[in-house]
Amino acid sequence: MKGDLFSSEHMVQPATAPGMTVENSKCIRYAVNGEMLARQGAMIAYRGSLQFERKGQGVGGMLKRAVTGEGLPLMAVRGQGEAWFANEAQNCFIVEVEPGDEFTVNGRNVLCFDASLSYRIATVKGSGIAGGGLFNSVFTGHGRLGLVCEGNPLVIPVSQQYPVYVDTDAIVGWSAGLATSLHRSQSIGSMLRGGSGEAVQLLLQGEGFVVVRPSEATPQKTQQH
Repeated sequence: MKGDLFSSEHMVQPATAPGMTVENSKCIRYAVNGEMLARQGAMIAYRGSLQFERKGQGVGGMLKRAVTGEGLPLMAVRGQGEAWFANEAQNCFIVEVEPGDEFTVNGRNVLCFDASLSYRIATVKGSGIAGGGLFNSVFTGHGRLGLVCEGNPLVIPVSQQYPVYVDTDAIVGWSAGLATSLHRSQSIGSMLRGGSGEAVQLLLQGEGFVVVRPSEATPQKTQQH
């Protein structure tokens, strides 16, 4: 058969190195030689000798997920082979986490990551409330983290002189060392929400960066993750 579908743009080529790479803007390929982790249901294809096993989060993690909806249901992928991961055709990106780094990210944006990374669920400091995406996943260690985002994300520098206010439904993640707190604005709520209710933003202060997606979570999609 012939046609544009079979061009080099779409044809998968052999992996050149173990680990995680961006196959295309909507998909991440992982050449597995041992073990890696991914969100449950994100595998779209694989080849080779691989085993998939649901990974528990422990009693505390499952309880927090039930309360907040922001848990991260994971599966372990073990063996030798290649697997491809995607989520609702969202854009894919890779973050290199180095020793001493700490990257806080919303669980709905996590696609897959190296087993060498440590992971925990934490409450956003200063939030004072539960829910609304204010429980997040914190990654430390040394390895690669694959993320998904609706649209192309914005990476906004944060400094002492220029703190950043982010809609809690639009935030993807932020770097270590940033102080977080809730900021409520009646006037912004009236203008942006089309009503008289308060708008709540997450205020980030310090030195670092924050990643924001160019859309807000809808209740339906939030429940799906």
